[in-house]
Amino acid sequence: MISPFLFIFSCLSSTVFGISDELISPRKLPMFVDDLPDMPKLLGFHGQHPNHLQIGMFLKTWKFHRDLPPTPVFAYGISKDSATVPGPTIEAIHGISTYVTWQNHLPSKHILPWDPTIPTAIPAGNNGVPTVVHLHGGITEPASDGHATSWFTNGFKNKGPSWTKKTYHYANQQHPGNLWYHDHAMGLTRVNLLAGLVGAYIIRHPDVEAPLRLPYGREFDRSLLVFDRSFLYNGSIFMNSTGNNPSIHPQWQPEYFGDVIVVNGKAWPRMRVRRCKYRFRIINAGNARFYRFFFTNGLKFIQVASDSAYLAKPVVSKAILLAPSEIADVVIDFSKSTTNTVILANDAAYPYPSGDPVNEANSKVMKFYISKNKEVETQHVPKKLIQYPKPDLSSASYTRYIAMYEYTSDIDEPTHLYLNGKPYEAPVTEKPKVGSTEIWYVINLTEDNHPLHIHMGLLAALEQTELVHLEEFKDCMTKKNDAVKCKIKEHARGKRIKVNSHEKGWKNVYKMMPGFVTKILVRFSNIHSNASYPFDATAEPGYVYHCHILDHEDNAMMRPFKLVY
Repeated sequence: MISPFLFIFSCLSSTVFGISDELISPRKLPMFVDDLPDMPKLLGFHGQHPNHLQIGMFLKTWKFHRDLPPTPVFAYGISKDSATVPGPTIEAIHGISTYVTWQNHLPSKHILPWDPTIPTAIPAGNNGVPTVVHLHGGITEPASDGHATSWFTNGFKNKGPSWTKKTYHYANQQHPGNLWYHDHAMGLTRVNLLAGLVGAYIIRHPDVEAPLRLPYGREFDRSLLVFDRSFLYNGSIFMNSTGNNPSIHPQWQPEYFGDVIVVNGKAWPRMRVRRCKYRFRIINAGNARFYRFFFTNGLKFIQVASDSAYLAKPVVSKAILLAPSEIADVVIDFSKSTTNTVILANDAAYPYPSGDPVNEANSKVMKFYISKNKEVETQHVPKKLIQYPKPDLSSASYTRYIAMYEYTSDIDEPTHLYLNGKPYEAPVTEKPKVGSTEIWYVINLTEDNHPLHIHMGLLAALEQTELVHLEEFKDCMTKKNDAVKCKIKEHARGKRIKVNSHEKGWKNVYKMMPGFVTKILVRFSNIHSNASYPFDATAEPGYVYHCHILDHEDNAMMRPFKLVY
């Protein structure tokens, strides 16, 4: 964990050129002057038949703010002219396959600094930008999961060791809900996403969802991809080129934070809404920033889904905490607003939970201008949504302990992070059975809250328990790396934190509190039916699980796992 003040200082001190190469203060950019974009839609189906999409990654410029010069970005799209940041929203239908040929049209060199001293995809001759696309939340065959070592460069000239094919197959046989696609190249995820390679993906199931009568249609059902950036006066995205341990890692920093909050590609946008219900699928697509969203006039969130799965019933709250990669699917009833304008705001410390408080810039997200005219309400939120099987401990066939470590240099700055004390390259140690359910005790021995993402796995959080005599336990774990031998049960006796109501469903990511052990149930099967996977989930190259703070994932808080029969 690095202080944002140290980060900003190092950013400023690294600037040695003219004013165009200096950081622009967020105060120079007035808020709420750009309209919220509605990203282009691509249909992953053709009637009742599969559709084959060709989506490229392009270097182009993008206007993030009215007063910023165009910014060089990497953008997804079917052509360079139509490519956007974030990329087009892919809409799929349950039961109908979508095929996507992901095409890399990027230049030979990256537009952002990267660090070859961490485990990184480096093409032959260092020529080209490696990319690979992961469908986050997807129940996907291994060859189409976007494995970190399945990367490829422009024109497939260079390919990673586990690359197998150009066209990915998304079966869309899973439950309906919200997913998102993003780059996942080894050691480059943080810089490729920072450059713009993110986009939303929705699986719809009309037979199941239509009876819910939730807000629908392009006006009332919107995806919001939220992330933070810093910019130079010339419009370029700023990422520090000097690491916190430059003699060890010349560029890598433990967390990236920008003071400009971007929603659907615009800085602090505005949206005009009617006095009725809207559905917002909010995706935290940032590198490291947590958001605790709230409305400045007390307007409430009605949450209907968390990550890719519907909740059993709606949950009403005044604030929602989202870690990087988490999704909150909410309905906002603007007819309840006591004012004609309202700001969606944020008050999460950064790094979370013990970092610095928000400032004037990063505490604002976007502004809604609400019509004064009353509406005849035609959409509603039902009392019950979709009931999936509840977590059943008796179904668990195996118990695992997953420990999170952070390592520091002699100047007490982070050098790298591991899961279970092992680098990514170490042999696979997790081999769950297809169709099985397991109990994982995730032990966070660091100072940061780590959002854990398990590819293919659906997880249900059960409880979080504080570790007592933490330093004694840390010392033992550092030496033995064995939770049982270090008597985890004697240390997991502190205060217990109950799972929030809106997080009790099946999720793709869960926030692992520092100094706590989190008990989760991990399911390697469908939740909406007893049908087996429509592909061989044991095939190569397997899957991964990792922290979704991208700077941590890249160095090297990620481990492979292999499903077996």
